[in-house]
Amino acid sequence: MHILITGAAGMIGRKLTARLVKDGGLNGQTIDKLTLTDVVAAEKPAGFAGKVDISTGDLAAPGAAEKLIAEKPEFIFHLAGVVSGEAEIDFDKGYHVNLDGTRALLEAIRLAGDAYKPKMVFTSSIAVYGAPFPYAIPDDFHLTPLTSYGTQKAISELLLADYVRRGFLDGVGIRLPTICVRPGKPNKAASGFFSGIIREPLAGHEAILPVADTVRHTHASPRAAVGFLIHAAGLTREQMGPRVSLAMPGVCCTVAEQIESLTRIAGPKVAARIKREPDELVMRIVAGWSERIDAKRAAALGFTAEANFDEIIRAHIEDELDGRIA
Repeated sequence: MHILITGAAGMIGRKLTARLVKDGGLNGQTIDKLTLTDVVAAEKPAGFAGKVDISTGDLAAPGAAEKLIAEKPEFIFHLAGVVSGEAEIDFDKGYHVNLDGTRALLEAIRLAGDAYKPKMVFTSSIAVYGAPFPYAIPDDFHLTPLTSYGTQKAISELLLADYVRRGFLDGVGIRLPTICVRPGKPNKAASGFFSGIIREPLAGHEAILPVADTVRHTHASPRAAVGFLIHAAGLTREQMGPRVSLAMPGVCCTVAEQIESLTRIAGPKVAARIKREPDELVMRIVAGWSERIDAKRAAALGFTAEANFDEIIRAHIEDELDGRIA
């Protein structure tokens, strides 16, 4: 089996690659080849016996997607994208990467021939939803995003559904909640502070909180996100039906409840490293996000996430800090 991962150098891409290498297979089939692509080079996974192709480049550039599809990978995990805050600040870049790159990949698959029908798992976002919000967002809630990022993801979902309907490929779009706690350095995602207020204090550093403690959101760990991707790859067309995109489960809590979890696990001195500095742009973006997700459909299909935010913090400590707190 040949698997292509776009955005392979990103956090989720790296963790997905590691999980696939550890498992050695997907859906009961042995993985013989991995193609890892991103705008920067992904690391070659250690301990993988099969072939690894690593490439860099712009997925939306002429011929780039066709080159990736030339060897007809059976599974495609399409993770490449510009994050929410960057897509809002740089309109052209957001549409180029998030929409043009996705369209180029779908077109390359379509033009590869009728005999080629890969399975694609596409990472969408709960940013596709827009106000006015009900108490909890069901999967069939209208897509009226309030950010450029959400709009780009919503358009990509519609394209994926149409290409699946026309029989060009099989596909699943998973609407991710905010992935927290993200390891590494802060990125330009508007949601980055959700991770920062946990990650930085645990590492002994000060963290900036740009929104009110009352802000409520839904989260899942990187560990859970990789699980979503793997599980989505195993769903059949019959299980999914015509609605190919769905929201993932997660932990719904306020920023105050996040900090309470941090205090329980790491103590008040660690939690005191959080400093409050309001940011109008971040507050405006976050105000346009849904708070609670009704993920009944995902749960019925077997997707699982953490039960509470304490579990999310413990997963970060185990996976990234070797069980130690600074």
